[in-house]
Amino acid sequence: MSRARLLKIFEERWNELLAAYAGLSEAEMTAPGVVGNWSVKDLIAHVSAWEKESLKHVPAILAGRRTPRYSAVYGGIDAFNATSVARDRDLPLTEVLGRRDRTHRRLLALIARLPDEALAGETRVRRRLRLDTYGHYPRHAGAIRRWRERRGVG
Repeated sequence: MSRARLLKIFEERWNELLAAYAGLSEAEMTAPGVVGNWSVKDLIAHVSAWEKESLKHVPAILAGRRTPRYSAVYGGIDAFNATSVARDRDLPLTEVLGRRDRTHRRLLALIARLPDEALAGETRVRRRLRLDTYGHYPRHAGAIRRWRERRGVG
């Protein structure tokens, strides 16, 4: 996959995620129950946490280092997710949205700097990016759309 194609996929899936919660009020963004007890705000913080994981681990992969297993470090991916969302739960919505934007810009800048060979074929870098980011966004966009339909939220 070319860098241009990868960036296009990122943009398309990112925009689908943003569209899933476009137009929601702050009260709607912070209401629990979108996924379990998570709100839209929690899902945004969760997505940002995984983008941060890519920012941390892609350079390590490029340097030939192994990335830690979530089961060994956090007690599993579910525990990582719970910890990261709990850490950000009390942040104001504006802070979560600001982090979302800053983290996403940093991620796109990282992708722009990646060596071509890191993106050619099914590399560890591509796999990491897909799992942490553009392969992850649709799951949460869909959850938000289903929640909006259940609640009758425009």
